[in-house]
Amino acid sequence: MPVLTAHDLHKSFGPQTILDGVSVNIRTGERVGLVGVNGSGKSTLARILAGVEQADSGTIARRRGAEIGVLSQDPVFEPTDTARDVVLAGLSAWHAAKARHDEVSRALAAGSGDAEALLAEQAEAGADVERLGGWDMMHQVDAIIGHVGVTRPDAPMSVLSGGDRRRVALARLLVSRPALAVLDEPSNHLDVETVEWLERYLVEEHPGALLLITHDRYLLDRVAERTLEIDKGKVYSYDGGYEEYLEQKSERLALEARTESNRQNFLRTELEWLRRQPKARTGKQKARIQRAETTKSAPPPKAERTAQLSVESVRTGKTILELKKLGLAVDGKWLVRGLDFTLTKGERVGIVGRNGTGKTTMLRAILGQLGAEGDGAAAEGPRMEGEVVLGKNSSVAYFDQHRSGLDLDKSIFENIAGSHTRVEVGGRSMDVRSYLERFLFDPNKARQPVGSLSGGERARVALAKMLTQSVNVIILDEPTNDLDVMTLAALEEMLIELDGSALVVTHDRWFLNRVATSILAFEGDGRVVRYAGNYDAYREQRANAALEIEAEARAAKAQAAEARPAASPAKAAARAGDKPKLTFAERTELDGIVGRIDAAEQKVAELEAKLADPTLYASRGADVAGLLSELERAKQDAARLVSRWEELETKREAAGKA
Repeated sequence: MPVLTAHDLHKSFGPQTILDGVSVNIRTGERVGLVGVNGSGKSTLARILAGVEQADSGTIARRRGAEIGVLSQDPVFEPTDTARDVVLAGLSAWHAAKARHDEVSRALAAGSGDAEALLAEQAEAGADVERLGGWDMMHQVDAIIGHVGVTRPDAPMSVLSGGDRRRVALARLLVSRPALAVLDEPSNHLDVETVEWLERYLVEEHPGALLLITHDRYLLDRVAERTLEIDKGKVYSYDGGYEEYLEQKSERLALEARTESNRQNFLRTELEWLRRQPKARTGKQKARIQRAETTKSAPPPKAERTAQLSVESVRTGKTILELKKLGLAVDGKWLVRGLDFTLTKGERVGIVGRNGTGKTTMLRAILGQLGAEGDGAAAEGPRMEGEVVLGKNSSVAYFDQHRSGLDLDKSIFENIAGSHTRVEVGGRSMDVRSYLERFLFDPNKARQPVGSLSGGERARVALAKMLTQSVNVIILDEPTNDLDVMTLAALEEMLIELDGSALVVTHDRWFLNRVATSILAFEGDGRVVRYAGNYDAYREQRANAALEIEAEARAAKAQAAEARPAASPAKAAARAGDKPKLTFAERTELDGIVGRIDAAEQKVAELEAKLADPTLYASRGADVAGLLSELERAKQDAARLVSRWEELETKREAAGKA
């Protein structure tokens, strides 16, 4: 059953047609991905389907009573509301269903009204409560707030960053459990661990339909059952996730190429025939001529454009970048402590870790944007100890996550070249418009203000500006936010072919698997660890470490069992004929000791489960040593209680036989 059906939608902005006869159908519970190049109209289509924006023409039918929730790229909130207030506002449908169930239940208890009708209404309201999250939603709300990374749930929205506001908006949408959730770039501003949690949640727990607009190819591949692509105002539908989309799109383009080849062959044959014929034409010949003219006038399919990214490298020296005993603190909390790191030529280091662990702060330290401890910096501000050594031949280009190097009031053209008409790229002069075409900007958009562009288009402008430099070290902070998959693929190829080195902070697992030669993981509490290989290799190493710790814990448990005394003093006394009696205190202790043993063994099991969880090492690696010590103490407590129980039980049995 469709939750939404749209037919023949048209939308234009001035002379530019965004949607040209688009029809979309989304079934109940279906998970649909939406892809397309930046500026193709993905967000516009999503807003129209959700009823936030109107199409110029066309029709949309939504299932009666179906709630549609939207995660926009720039959510707006009341500044005085707290994050928790905003998230709880997403429970309006749940509160209404529960209130209806409570009201009907009271009517049934009072014996008022038609009992059969009331029972039916009670069952319907109960089903709505279950569909919207169950009877204990407050617990789920707190869990989702924590999972999406909202660290200050009681802070007013006015003091939260843009990334924090997006996480709050995501939490609100998830707890509301709408019939259709429209998620526009949900992975932006999330760390890798949170993206992986979101992926599992959408697949396993979200009950409604999804329209997922994302550049995260793993998220798209693992969540989407069907993929829609907007291309030149048209929408094409493909079964499956990102991998199936690539395969089927390749087949479509190949078919278009064969069709165009057949058309060209037909034109060539017809033209040759026309040139050979005398001037007098029969009716049949005139029809053939008309057919040839119609085919000739049909426009050929437009070739698909892809971004062409390249960087001019300069020679590196022996030293590129070294961090020596680097320590970084913000607001008195150490984010990095004692980090030794060397970047060599050809390395592409992916940087991962939870939000707030110091990834961007480290990049700022490398760029010389942090002061050393004791240099007069405010005590509560960023502080640095240790040393950052940049080679004398190291030339660095920096792409920051806020695209702060752009002037939003100026045009694309002015941001790239100022008042000049040409730009120096790789030691040669290029026309600015020709250069911008490499980044998929039409020449007629060159004078458009950057502030009017989509997030992905702004990111392409920032890339175009950065790549006018000749460099040998590229530092990218969340470069994948907002970029379409075609531009991401071009950026990946550029980094792979780079004759230099790169540091990349990103949550995009696909990007890391293609580009990274090693991973620098921020594990919390100042601990930063380097792992060889790409993201999958990093995850495998973490999982292996977890298995090793689990094996060590089991070995310690077995060793503790072997070390347990073969016979307690009470048993030895019983064998010798001594028949000791239990005192009142011992009888009281024996009565409660089984419960204490159960509690101690449960604590051991909980600690072992924590240490077996691979996410522990990605998010709280510094806690591992403390947990291992706690586990050892818990095992010793459990063994001591079991030994004491054996002693008291033997003494009781011996006293009973006396």
